[in-house]
Amino acid sequence: MEIKHTALIGAGAVGGYFIYGLTDLEGTDFFLIAEGERKERLLRDGVWINGKQYRPCVLDPAEASERGVDLLLIATKYSGLFSVLPAIQKATGPDTIVMSLMNGIDSEEIIGSVIDPSHIVYSLMRIVSARKDGNIVFDPDRTPGVFYGEKGSSEPSERILAIRDLLACAGLHGHIMEDILTDQWDKYALNICYNLPQAVLATPFRSYFDSEHVAFIRDALYREVSAVAQANGIHLHPLSNTKDSWPPTVRFSTLQDLDAGRRTEIDMFTGVLMKKAKEAGIPVPFAEYTYHAIKALEEKNEGKFNY
Repeated sequence: MEIKHTALIGAGAVGGYFIYGLTDLEGTDFFLIAEGERKERLLRDGVWINGKQYRPCVLDPAEASERGVDLLLIATKYSGLFSVLPAIQKATGPDTIVMSLMNGIDSEEIIGSVIDPSHIVYSLMRIVSARKDGNIVFDPDRTPGVFYGEKGSSEPSERILAIRDLLACAGLHGHIMEDILTDQWDKYALNICYNLPQAVLATPFRSYFDSEHVAFIRDALYREVSAVAQANGIHLHPLSNTKDSWPPTVRFSTLQDLDAGRRTEIDMFTGVLMKKAKEAGIPVPFAEYTYHAIKALEEKNEGKFNY
């Protein structure tokens, strides 16, 4: 199997990593899928990454379907996933591989409601990036990249090996995982435990190791995620971040969103966790508090309390 036509939906912080690696890659037909005003803007302005302007091809879903898609990468915000489901459905052909790069635990389930789930290769992204004045900024060398594998199988399939070859040619970091579902839950736990307390407190990464109080909140959230994971047949590994995992001042995506006045992905994080906890009859008070605290910060950003 060889991947010749690769499409991307979502040209933000995560999608930018693939635009960086795949645009103008010799022997690869790479294009973005967008329509309406978004398509016009991408065609007009391109995408700025690390100070360089990239101008990938941009097609609407019908054009993409006609061209053919071997690999479809989904890198939208969680809040935008439902709006692109028709595009995903349109662009997915009989042999299309679909990968969701969102770091929750239910995007594959949502996508699988509009296409045959057998198209889906499970994956997650590890990247610290920021958007500054319309410019996506990340360190390609320090970016861990995409982690992927077949659901329920530890053996790499033919399509997993094809993805590996594409990423290698593009100079992008990729990792084939033997138990991708557990890895997704592990990453989900990291996001909840490090992204969210930081967003509420507006403190940098090193605070988790310099403050017993910040660490207490992190650990309480981890216990709740672990309990819900176990109810879903997943046994989490211990949190993997160490003091030196990231620079001391790193601010993760949820705090970046609040800093910029954007809506966060809190619904993908504790919103989904609360739903699954309720189904399992598990109390998650720290997750509930964090959910409502970040929702309130969003309202504050939007001027609701400008009395």
